[in-house]
Amino acid sequence: MVHEFYVAEDHVLVTISGSIYVEEAAELRASLIGYIEKGYETYIFDLSGVEYIDGTGLGTFIAIQKRALQNGGSVIIKGINGLVKEIFELSRLTKVFEIQ
Repeated sequence: MVHEFYVAEDHVLVTISGSIYVEEAAELRASLIGYIEKGYETYIFDLSGVEYIDGTGLGTFIAIQKRALQNGGSVIIKGINGLVKEIFELSRLTKVFEIQ
């Protein structure tokens, strides 16, 4: 997994490519906790380059959204396609997250 962070005034844009398994999810979560602690509220994830995500990866997005909502923010998921889109749909997370 490769990820890049772009910080704007009111949000953090995270572009991810590759696959998100247990190890990558833990790394991503640790990085994002730092942004949450700095007070950022809105997180936009571009997953157009993600080929696969496991349950731990999904859990990471849910945890980040929970923290964002507590701080008055939100999580937006962009660019899901193929198998990743199917996984989000099967787990009904398309109803939990704002999907663009």
